[in-house]
Amino acid sequence: MSQSASVWMVLGVALLAANLPFLNERLFALVPLAAHRKSLAIRLGELVILYFAAGGIGLLFERRVGQIASQGWEFYAVTGALFVVLAFPGFTWRYLMKHRHAGH
Repeated sequence: MSQSASVWMVLGVALLAANLPFLNERLFALVPLAAHRKSLAIRLGELVILYFAAGGIGLLFERRVGQIASQGWEFYAVTGALFVVLAFPGFTWRYLMKHRHAGH
């Protein structure tokens, strides 16, 4: 896979991972919870874990291409902010749009 394709793949994975907590009521889209609705705290916890998972995938691609560059706190601040921006569509859909519930 070319370097350009790797970058687009990581951005796609990050977009999916950032929105995943807001698009379903299961933990990491796999584990059903006892409560029918996930709290915002659980969704934000998922968001943090998925940020590191997407970053790990990016690290694997970087390792395949060549030497891994060391990163300072600035890198994590910028990529964390980007991840939160990528999560905006899912957050908007979950919390800012009105949903019609069955039976109402």
